[in-house]
Amino acid sequence: MLKQSGNQKDIYTREVITRFELYNSLFLTLPFYQVKDTGILLPFFTSHCEKGVAKLKSPAEIIETFFKERAPEIDEREQINRLFRFIQYIERQVVLFDAIEDSSFSKLSRTDGNGTLQGLVQQIAQDDEVRDKISEKLRNFSLRLVLTAHPTQFYPGTVLTIMTDLIEALKINDINAINLLLQQLGKTPFFNKTSPTPVDEALSLMWFVEHVFYNALADIQTRLNEEFDLGDVLAGIFELGFWPGGDRDGNPNVNTDTTRTVAAALRQTVFRCYYRDYRALKRRITFRGIEEPMNALGRIMYDNAFNPRPNAPDLQEEMAGLLQNIKDTLVKDHDGLFVNLVDDLSLKIRLFGCYFARLDIRQDSRVLRNVFRFGLNQPELNNGLPAEEYAGLSEEEKLRLISFNEVDFPCAEAPVPGVDPMINDTLCTIRLMRSIQQQNGEMASHRFIISNCQQASDILQLMNLFLWCGWTKDDLTVDFLPLFETINDLKHAAGVMEQLYTHPVYKEHLRRRGNRQMIMLGFSDSTKDGGYLMANWSIYQAKVELTAITRKYDIDLTFFDGRGGPPSRGGGKTHRFYAAMGEEVANDHIQLTIQGQTVSSLYGSVETAKFNIEQLVNAGVAAVLHPDQRDVLDYKEKELITTMAEESFGRFVALREHPLFTEYLENLSPLKLLSNINISSRPTKRNAGAALKLEDLRAISFVTAWSQLKQSVPAFYGVGSALRAVKEGGKWSCAAELYKTSGFFKTMIDNCIMSMSKSDFRITAHLQHDEHYGAFWTLLKNEYDLTKAMLLELTGNKELMQEFPVEKNSIALRERIMLPLVVLQHYALQRSKSTSDAELKSVYEKLVIRTVYGIVNAGRNLV
Repeated sequence: MLKQSGNQKDIYTREVITRFELYNSLFLTLPFYQVKDTGILLPFFTSHCEKGVAKLKSPAEIIETFFKERAPEIDEREQINRLFRFIQYIERQVVLFDAIEDSSFSKLSRTDGNGTLQGLVQQIAQDDEVRDKISEKLRNFSLRLVLTAHPTQFYPGTVLTIMTDLIEALKINDINAINLLLQQLGKTPFFNKTSPTPVDEALSLMWFVEHVFYNALADIQTRLNEEFDLGDVLAGIFELGFWPGGDRDGNPNVNTDTTRTVAAALRQTVFRCYYRDYRALKRRITFRGIEEPMNALGRIMYDNAFNPRPNAPDLQEEMAGLLQNIKDTLVKDHDGLFVNLVDDLSLKIRLFGCYFARLDIRQDSRVLRNVFRFGLNQPELNNGLPAEEYAGLSEEEKLRLISFNEVDFPCAEAPVPGVDPMINDTLCTIRLMRSIQQQNGEMASHRFIISNCQQASDILQLMNLFLWCGWTKDDLTVDFLPLFETINDLKHAAGVMEQLYTHPVYKEHLRRRGNRQMIMLGFSDSTKDGGYLMANWSIYQAKVELTAITRKYDIDLTFFDGRGGPPSRGGGKTHRFYAAMGEEVANDHIQLTIQGQTVSSLYGSVETAKFNIEQLVNAGVAAVLHPDQRDVLDYKEKELITTMAEESFGRFVALREHPLFTEYLENLSPLKLLSNINISSRPTKRNAGAALKLEDLRAISFVTAWSQLKQSVPAFYGVGSALRAVKEGGKWSCAAELYKTSGFFKTMIDNCIMSMSKSDFRITAHLQHDEHYGAFWTLLKNEYDLTKAMLLELTGNKELMQEFPVEKNSIALRERIMLPLVVLQHYALQRSKSTSDAELKSVYEKLVIRTVYGIVNAGRNLV
């Protein structure tokens, strides 16, 4: 990635910082909630927090001295009331800042066309040979963006709507509209009174599918087709995936009814989009000879948008045929007038079909093994397999004995006494996938992802479950995706896949599926398991090994990357990772999850979505544009990174095994209270009723807890020690050279730096004197200081993110806005533990929960 220019920094200062200061001064004078002077008092509170943190004072001391100086006459309950009012203002300051940044997006991105489609076109304007190579590359390229069921966006739909309108008003500096919207914002609730259901979450995410991706993907495809003459191939480039309603491992509250409802909602939503476009088309096409196909098309779209029928058939081909009929008549009899409108709707129908987004099903391998054992105990399914002894057999014996017998085993619609509900749900969902394909099209639900996949039998047993539920080998239109997550599973992934590639039944299944295999690699759990460096390096090595073994069997491989928003969950500048992949890694197709706030921060509007999608398209064609700049790490470079990863891994594992690790996170962060936040329908950890174990803690909760502490431990711990070991081993010049030459290594380091810039150990500095936690806090702080020093030396910079002043300023402003919330949170946590008043304890816990909302929203991609 190119360094950001001084010009961008100046534009950012003018368009964002100055305008935020201006509109914030207006905002702070608005009399919300009948609390006089709260907005006027907030700047004093913010300043007091900044000065207190700079002096390393404890949160309790900062809050107590503020009230002693500014409101000595009020009691504790009124102090709490004032703190809640401060939070309400700060929450809305965050919305204002987000809206101002988003409204300035085009001006900021226009200064640097690097990675955009316009920049690509200009770059190859005079080079027909490169243009032809890119066209060829795009014909074999695909990009799938998968929206996941990991909600870390705390804004309800009402607030998102206000934000959308506020962005438009800010683009033209409409003071009157901005003032009214800020007033509306001040009176609009920011959180749900009850937790959403899985269907609620899916419907919320569909807002982005309907209002952003529907137009953004079609616009980019149209432009690519015009520039590179891709024709009908274009419809296969972009794919939209969807996890809410299908991801059982991510949310145990998802069931068969959820999946059925979400699939129907996706179908109805896409027809609603089609019907809007149809109405625009009908206003223009008013000619003779087209009435019959236009009316037929209108009836189909209207009925499916507003009067959906159960078991409605797949209508994609019928709609495409009617549009082709209309186009032919326009060309023949009406000079091709408005053919572009017909082409646009035809393109969208080819792209989204009757399904809109492809609904993935995901379940943990341990659940699926349990379902398979249940099947072995059913006489009609067993087919001679040793049901009682099966689990204890070797992997080789299992692969030899799985029978793949085709049986239409009936599933109970209602729970069966004595049978685990997960078993019945799995069997019913497998049947449901067939119904969804028949109604919405094969692409509507064609992937089953096996989380925690550890052996080839995990996939083959799942195949057998499909054959027990009415599917046959010949019509098994389903792709089975192993998800390798832990460091150990990543290490053995290639061996597992070779067993599959050589198994006769799976080999034949792949042949019927076009010899294409998709493999998912999980960043979040691998980072929690092995730390930042080891997770990234293990995934890279797994990709190299999996690519080699898959090419050996002449199979087309696609990696599906489970990446979160921040670097600690595999996020950051994701397109830079893809652009840096060398020939050792299969990179013809890009598939990645979009989760949490990444949806709204990177894909919240058509404009930002197009920019970020174009970045990924550019990454996909990077090999053509820069054939000599692709990473091919030699033996010594791999050895160097391995040395660093192993040193970092050792440090991280030692930290995880520290007796205070889990206790520190539980007692000093809001981890225990995250389950009380009404933004998600899923628990914060697996085995919800049991005592906390790190392996049960979901990665999103793990990273959230550290981010609330302002200690981004998962994204940096062990990195400094690893770099120091390299330096002490006399390899420092090699590491410095690697940072300059390897896109993979540089991106990994730069993302670590970005996460570290969001840490602030000053807020918890009082813990260094704590008798119980002092030594542990010092351990974390020392590694942070070491990592910062080593990274600055490695990059040759004087401060973190020096090369990216725009992002540095954005993070700094956000950190300043959220600082009072962080101080408030730690104060409230401490008071909730120390008070003996049950009512006050409850109120302080509510105060903590409210700060979590604001901190996460302010951080954008914080978790």
